[in-house]
Amino acid sequence: MRKGTFCLLFLFSVTILWAQNDAKKRLKNFNLEKGLAIQGYDPVAYFSDSKAVEGNPAISFEVKGVTYRFSTAKHKEIFMANPEMYEPQYGGWCAYAMGYSGEKVEVDPETFKILNGKLYLFYNAYFNNTLKKWNADEKKLQLKADANWKSFN
Repeated sequence: MRKGTFCLLFLFSVTILWAQNDAKKRLKNFNLEKGLAIQGYDPVAYFSDSKAVEGNPAISFEVKGVTYRFSTAKHKEIFMANPEMYEPQYGGWCAYAMGYSGEKVEVDPETFKILNGKLYLFYNAYFNNTLKKWNADEKKLQLKADANWKSFN
């Protein structure tokens, strides 16, 4: 085997292993139920409709092991063109909890905020709407949440 061929094969193998490890880490850190993101809600609807809309199981798309559902085929097309734009921040975990304590806390997909073109989800149950707490100290919590999320990745 020639030296150049060996180097190419080696680089190819390393790239595949790195991608597999990256995908495993991504799946481990995402808020998923059976591989499904945002409990089946349509990520594009948050932006286009300004509300949470349940996705249709027949209209789905997978990004690096994470499956998203969409309410329309058009939303799926929009998402496929730029998934990073529509994926929820902090792997779909509660933004407030990520900023306050660095914990992964479940969310209510209907409690959300679009901030600087990004989707943030929040816990909202038992008289504890964390979106209100986030809004009270958003800049500080967002900085802390960004730093805490980096520690998971």
